[in-house]
Amino acid sequence: MEKIIQITAGRGPAECTWVVAQVLKKVLEEAQELQLETTLLQREVGSENGTIETATIAVKGKNVATFVNSWIGTIQWIGQSQFRKMHKRKNWFIGVFEIEPEKNASISENDIQYQAMRSSGAGGQHVNKVSSAVRATHIPTGIAVVAMDSRSQHQNKKLATERLLKKLEDETLQQLKSYVGKQWENQLNVQRGNPVRTFTGSDFKKNKVLKSYKGIRQKLKTDLRNENN
Repeated sequence: MEKIIQITAGRGPAECTWVVAQVLKKVLEEAQELQLETTLLQREVGSENGTIETATIAVKGKNVATFVNSWIGTIQWIGQSQFRKMHKRKNWFIGVFEIEPEKNASISENDIQYQAMRSSGAGGQHVNKVSSAVRATHIPTGIAVVAMDSRSQHQNKKLATERLLKKLEDETLQQLKSYVGKQWENQLNVQRGNPVRTFTGSDFKKNKVLKSYKGIRQKLKTDLRNENN
């Protein structure tokens, strides 16, 4: 099973794009711990070094749905701005959304048309007289490649097939990236409140608990006064 998620700062400031970069690292680290396969499909860098406006990841593996659902929603980071040290705001929000991929039909051998052709370029009489080169065309899309590396037509047909499949794979990935780009409106839906995960501190620890000894000191002072009275 494969799931696709988008991590976005929405219309947030540079601080939010820094949070996106940190969340991306956390998502990839956690996926690796769970032995899930991840592929970074798209990433738009922010205006500051080390920041990301939006990133899209494909995740595959066992229990991937549970993993993805644990991240979907609003992510909150509590901490001092990394770019405006005197800024009073301490709460920053980004969003993680699931994207439904477009369904792509599988490639059938019947959809590939082969055409023998003469090789061009240097090579003497053999190249000019023997139709050893092969053009492979994917009929539904019209995408075509040519292989003329070998004097063997059989070998060139094999090479042409491999190149065509690679080109189709690249084209599919580009279409997916384009589709993901159209989902940019997701960034407009980032809402504050009810975060699914909260991080604190510049080291981006999850749900960091700040220790305070103020209450303990006050209790000791009170006990000491009571003893002296």
